[in-house]
Amino acid sequence: MVEQPGKVKRQEIKMLNRKLLEVSGVLNVESFDSEEFLLETECGYLMIKGQNLHIKNLSLEQGLVAIEGYVNELAYVDTNSQGKTKGFLSKLFK
Repeated sequence: MVEQPGKVKRQEIKMLNRKLLEVSGVLNVESFDSEEFLLETECGYLMIKGQNLHIKNLSLEQGLVAIEGYVNELAYVDTNSQGKTKGFLSKLFK
């Protein structure tokens, strides 16, 4: 990944008791349902898995997303790799 001069990537993830997740540096919400969210962030695609997930607050102008529910997993998804990513992304575009 090549850094652009003058453009500093910054992302902050804050979680409280696995029930409230706040993410900054969000560029877009690619997809979401009650069990999975896929966020495009300044640091790559972030996949969030859990139960009863829903958006509490969304401000793409500020790059902030707050998600409530029970969080089981957070993972950055590398779009260049195969395997799990390919299956997840192909599921999005069905």
